[in-house]
Amino acid sequence: MDENLEMRVSALEKHLYALKKILSFEEASQFLNLSKSYLYQLTSKRIIPHYKPQGKMIYFERELLEDWLRQNPVRTKQEQQSEAANRILLKHRK
Repeated sequence: MDENLEMRVSALEKHLYALKKILSFEEASQFLNLSKSYLYQLTSKRIIPHYKPQGKMIYFERELLEDWLRQNPVRTKQEQQSEAANRILLKHRK
């Protein structure tokens, strides 16, 4: 019974992340599944978008984190072949 309750609480916590727009440092670390030390490195090197409203505490906008995660997508072989075929067709039209 306790395990079931813990699982339900965990599921609710995860659902709350989807509703929150602004995440604390701890929440962002969990949301991104990154260690706190690595996340701190990313913020100190200004690699990841973040906010420091009073110069100390670090906050993140969930939507910007999602955008950051989506950068540099890896294309599938099918997407690469389709893109190559389109380029060849465009080249022959010129």
